[in-house]
Amino acid sequence: MDRPLGNSETGSEFSSVAPVHVETRLSPHTGGTMEIRIRQLLIAACGAVWMVTQAQAQQAAYGAAAQADSSEGVLTPEQTLQRWQLGDLQISPGGRRIAFVATAPVQGTKRSRHVWVLDVVTRKVRQFTSSDKAEWAPRWSPDGNALAFLSDRSDTTQIYLLWLEGGEGQALTESKSDIQSYAWSPNGRQLAYLAAEPRTDEAEQRQEDKDDARVVDRDERHPQLWLSDIESKQVRPLTASPWRISEFAWVPPGDRLLVSASDQPRPELLTDRLYMLDLKSPELQPFAEPARPYGNLKVSPDGGAVAYSGTRSDGPTPHDLYVLPLSGGSPRNLTSSSVDRPIDDFEWSDDGSLTALVATGFTNRFYTLTKDGQAKEHPTTQRNPSGAFATGSGVLAFVGETTSRAPELWISTSNSQARQVTSFNAVWDSISTVPLATIRYASFDGKQIEAGLLLPADYEKDTRIPMVALVHGGPTGRWADVFNSWGQLLATRGYAVLYPNIRGSTGYGHEFLALNKGDWGGSDFKDVMAGLDHMIEEGIADPDLLGVGGWSYGGYMAAWAVTQTARFKAAVSGAPMTDLASEYGTEEASINPYDTWFMGTPYEDLQLFIERSPVTYVGRVTTPTIILCGENDVTDPIGQCQQFYRGLKRYEVVTELVIYPREGHGIREEKHQIDLLQRMLDWFETHLRPDDPLDQKPAGTSERHQPASSDDLTGAHVNAPVIAGFRNP
Repeated sequence: MDRPLGNSETGSEFSSVAPVHVETRLSPHTGGTMEIRIRQLLIAACGAVWMVTQAQAQQAAYGAAAQADSSEGVLTPEQTLQRWQLGDLQISPGGRRIAFVATAPVQGTKRSRHVWVLDVVTRKVRQFTSSDKAEWAPRWSPDGNALAFLSDRSDTTQIYLLWLEGGEGQALTESKSDIQSYAWSPNGRQLAYLAAEPRTDEAEQRQEDKDDARVVDRDERHPQLWLSDIESKQVRPLTASPWRISEFAWVPPGDRLLVSASDQPRPELLTDRLYMLDLKSPELQPFAEPARPYGNLKVSPDGGAVAYSGTRSDGPTPHDLYVLPLSGGSPRNLTSSSVDRPIDDFEWSDDGSLTALVATGFTNRFYTLTKDGQAKEHPTTQRNPSGAFATGSGVLAFVGETTSRAPELWISTSNSQARQVTSFNAVWDSISTVPLATIRYASFDGKQIEAGLLLPADYEKDTRIPMVALVHGGPTGRWADVFNSWGQLLATRGYAVLYPNIRGSTGYGHEFLALNKGDWGGSDFKDVMAGLDHMIEEGIADPDLLGVGGWSYGGYMAAWAVTQTARFKAAVSGAPMTDLASEYGTEEASINPYDTWFMGTPYEDLQLFIERSPVTYVGRVTTPTIILCGENDVTDPIGQCQQFYRGLKRYEVVTELVIYPREGHGIREEKHQIDLLQRMLDWFETHLRPDDPLDQKPAGTSERHQPASSDDLTGAHVNAPVIAGFRNP
C-alpha cells in the first residue's frame, strides 16, 4: 500500500558569479569561528571561471537536448526528463542571500544536485558546490558567513562547511554511518545530527565474511542523536539503543534539544513522543505526547514554543498546524477551523507569527497565522508555489511552477509582488505544453469533485475524442497545477486527460480526506466514473474510447477499475496493490500505521481486504492492461504485480508485465523512465485509437454509456461476487 504521495505520479517524479577559491582552517582562539587565508588569487579566478563555464555548459547541453527532442513539434518522453528541480530554500541571517538545491535532469542512473546561492540584492545566482558527487541540505551558520551541507563525497554522507567567499568544502564530521539530518546550535559552536549507530567490529567482520544473517527488528540500527563541536571536531553520542530518534530541534539559547523519539521502536506502530534533552544530562525527559502522526518540529525564535504539523486524532497524516508552549500546557490547533487545509510547510517570524504554505485544491497559498489562531491569506502569487519556500528578514522565496510553466525561484521583498529570479528551465519557454483547466462535477451522491482537465491545443468544441482518467497516489495525495509527464504526453497526441481529485484527496479539508476510510475502491472509484460520465455529457469524451491509469494508489485504482467495469478499452497500472492482505504483510513496515488507519488489519478483518482486492475479481477483466513495476519496490512489492499479471494471463486478457531492475517504488534511471513513458503511450495508442486516429466523432453520435454497474461485466470469465452497495448506481 502507499505512503502519502506528492503530485508527480509518473512513476518515474543563469546568470552566474563564481566563488573565490580560499583555504580555510579552524582558529584555536575563538569557538566556532575560522580564519580565511587567500591562497592564490590568480588560481582562484581560474577556478571560478571553470565553475561558471561548467555550470553554463551543463545547462546548455540540457537545453539543446530538450529542443532537439521537440524538433517535430510533439512532446517526447525524452524531453519531459529535461527539467531542473529546485528545493530546500534557506534564507541567510539578515536576508541578503538564499541558498537552495538545484537538481539537474537525470543522466544515466544519476541526477546531479548541488547547492546554489542567490544574492537577493543583485539577483545573481551562482553554483556554490561542484564536486563529482552530490551536495544537499544547505544550512547557514548563525552568523551567515558560511554554509554547511551534506555530501556523499566520502564512503558515507558527512557534514561539510564552505565559507561564503568560496574555497574547498571541509568535512566537519567523520561518521561511520550516513548522516541523515543536522542543525546548527544557536551560538554556532556545535552541530547536532542524526545517524545510525555504527556497526561493531564483530558485525563488520561478519559482514565481510558473508556471515551476515540478521534478526528482523532486533538487529535494526536506529538513528541516534550526536553532538559535534565545530572547533575541536570532537563528537559524542547523546542517545543510544534502545532509542530511535526521529527528529530534533534546538531550543534557544542552545542548552537543550527537543527530541521526537521512542524507546520502544516498532516500525509497524506509531510510538514516538516528545522529550526534552539537557546537554548536561544524558537522560531524555518526557515532555509531551501529541496525537500521532506528527512532525516537522520548529522552535520559535524566543524559545517559548514549538510548532509542528499534527493530526487531530490518530491519522492518517499530519494535516493541521499546532503550537505547544515549551513551558508546559496543551497544544493549540491553529488551522482546523480557520483554514482546514493541509499545511505543506511553515516558518516562524521574529514577531511570533507563522507563515504557512497551504494546499488548497489544485493550488498552494500562503497564510500568516498568529499563535491565537487568527489566519490571514496572502494575495495570490503570480506563479503557483509548488512546495519549497523560505521566509525571513522581509524576504519570501518560493519555487513557482504550473502545468505549463517550469519551476523557477521567485522572491518578494517587503511585501512586494513576487518576481522570477532564475532561469534554470528557460528552454521550456519555447516548448508547447497544454495548460490545466479545473472543473467541478457532482459524483453519484451529489458530492462535488474538483478535477483537472487537459485538452489538445487544436481541440474543436463538441468533438468527442479519446479520454484517459489518471488517478493520483496516496490515497492522501492530490493532483495540482504542476507538470505531469503522462498527461502532457497524452494531451499533445490528441487525448483528453482527466485528473480527478477523488474523495480521500488532500486540499479539500480533513473531512473530505477521511471519506474513503474503510472504502478503498468504493466511493472514490465512483468519483472517477462520475467524472468520465460528466465529460461524456459535455461532448468531450468518446464513451467508446476510455482509458485509465495511475501509479501506486493510482495503480491500484487502475487495476480495480478493470475488475469493476468493461467500459475501459485500455489500462496502465503502475506499482499497484492488487492483493491487499498479502501486500499489508510484505510492505515496508513503517507504512503499516498509514494503511491501518484506512483499512484496519487483515488479521482482524480479512474479509474487507479480500473484498477490496483487484485480484479477487481478476476473472472479470476484459480490458487490455499493462503493469509496470520496480523490481526492488518495498512499498508495493513486486509480488502485487505478479499476482495480477498471472491472473490476467490465466483468463487470456491482453496484458504485459514490465519489470525495471534496480528500481524501487519510483522509477529513477533515465532509460527506464523513457521506456516507461513510451510504453504508456504505446499502450493507449494501440488500444484507444480508432483505425484512423484523426477520425474524431461529433458529439452525440455514440450511444451514451451508463454509470458502472454489474451489467458492465457480462463478458467476464467467472462469476466473482459483486460488492453490495458500491458498484450499482
